[in-house]
Amino acid sequence: MTRQEILDELKKVLTPYTADKEALAKVDENTDLIKDLKINSANLVDIIIDAESKYNIEIDYDSADRMTNVGSCIDVISEKMGQGQV
Repeated sequence: MTRQEILDELKKVLTPYTADKEALAKVDENTDLIKDLKINSANLVDIIIDAESKYNIEIDYDSADRMTNVGSCIDVISEKMGQGQV
């Protein structure tokens, strides 16, 4: 998958947890999950679980800790899919 394809799918994962739908429409790799999308920290766990299911991957604690913005989420997902960083 390309970074854009992962981003497009990741937006679907983020949608139910995003309070600010306008910000979701403008998501890019620099978008911060908590500050920009107003996702609360408790929902970050749900997002990680949903991403694991969506991409058929396992995200360990250290990787999850890196997932602070959309770009780092894409990095972790592509690494766990065995693609390295795309």
